[in-house]
Amino acid sequence: MAFFYWLHLPSMISKEALYRIYLEHPLIQTDSRKVSEGGLFFALKGEHFNGNLFAKQSLEKGAAYAIVDEPQEDGIGADRIIRVDNVLETLQMLAGYHRLQFKIPFLAITGSNGKTTTKELIHAVLSTRYKTYTTEGNLNNHIGIPLTILKVKPDAQLAVIEMGANHQKEIEGYCRYALPTHGIITNAGKAHLEGFGGIEGVRKGKGELFDFLRANHGTAFVMQDYDYLREMSKGIERIITYGTGDADVTGSIIRSEPFLSVKVSKGIPISRIDTSLVGLYNLPNVLAAVTVGAYFKVNAKDIRTAIEGYKPSNSRSQLIGLGTNKIILDAYNANPSSMKAAIENFARIRGGKKILLLGGMAELGKESVEEHRQIVELIKKYDWADVILVGGDFQKLDHPFRRFENAAQAGQWFRQQPFRDAYFLVKGSRSMQMEKVLDQ
Repeated sequence: MAFFYWLHLPSMISKEALYRIYLEHPLIQTDSRKVSEGGLFFALKGEHFNGNLFAKQSLEKGAAYAIVDEPQEDGIGADRIIRVDNVLETLQMLAGYHRLQFKIPFLAITGSNGKTTTKELIHAVLSTRYKTYTTEGNLNNHIGIPLTILKVKPDAQLAVIEMGANHQKEIEGYCRYALPTHGIITNAGKAHLEGFGGIEGVRKGKGELFDFLRANHGTAFVMQDYDYLREMSKGIERIITYGTGDADVTGSIIRSEPFLSVKVSKGIPISRIDTSLVGLYNLPNVLAAVTVGAYFKVNAKDIRTAIEGYKPSNSRSQLIGLGTNKIILDAYNANPSSMKAAIENFARIRGGKKILLLGGMAELGKESVEEHRQIVELIKKYDWADVILVGGDFQKLDHPFRRFENAAQAGQWFRQQPFRDAYFLVKGSRSMQMEKVLDQ
């Protein structure tokens, strides 16, 4: 376990005193509109918001204390204002101090694609045997991670923390206060190229999790099929592998329509898992959950039941029926790697009338136009009933497909079409909000 060296509290109150206040009032909120009676309000600020302006309002709504980093007017509630130098750093410090109170496994998950699905599957599996806390939704950033840690209660037996990142040194910073004992990098593909500076930068940034585990006698779960993950994990004290061959846990696809079914051939006695996940690309996510469950000695039957009981939501690999039509809604996010996998998977699905509704991909920097061009070229390799490309740098390319500036315009067109017995793939970056195409 690493020594947590960032324990100074940038304020006039000691970390021990603030922690005692937190233990008495463990409900933390950063949105003054959602403050709980008797909770703590952390007045975060950013480019377009300043929580300091709502400190008094949070106290009036019942907050026990407001933690601020700007002067506040004197008056009612002044004795319940805690002034610090930097509210965000104080929140992260508090999370780190709370983390130090636990001697349980903390499993961190990062990657370019699939980390939220992998996290949800692993949480479902581990929860069959252990009291397990995890990241809610995709609150996986510099605010969400400390909030997740601070929600871990004394009865915790395991914690699963999702870590997102769009630039180097970000994962390293999270590890300083999350102190993971175990870790998974689902993959390192073409995502956030603008911030990471290319694919090698992505691997370096995501690899900061493995760097931490290597330096602190941790355990890594590694997808053996990916040679770059084998290389990135070298030197870690304990490595558990999974994949389609030559791994501690191996598995293969039995079928992929309409949902993914998996056979586990080595590592744990599970002959078949019938998931509610769409897409061949979910095989590594399922195998990761099986592997983690087996490592923590979860019963094989419980592993299978937990994975089969997981239902995707929030526009991730969802199969939706709309009249006689079927829609694969995978619109929570997109990057060149996930877009390519989704298109190729969709092309394999049996069905004569297949329609693509794809939104632009964000945060690709100088590579953006070229990455969009490559997606267009990939689309041209297959026969489609129709292709609709929405927004982003798709608009800068000369292509033969339908184009719309935004999801609202595409949705208006979509609702005017007499589609019957058609299959749709709806995908795009979060900023495109491609799920709005389906709004009635």
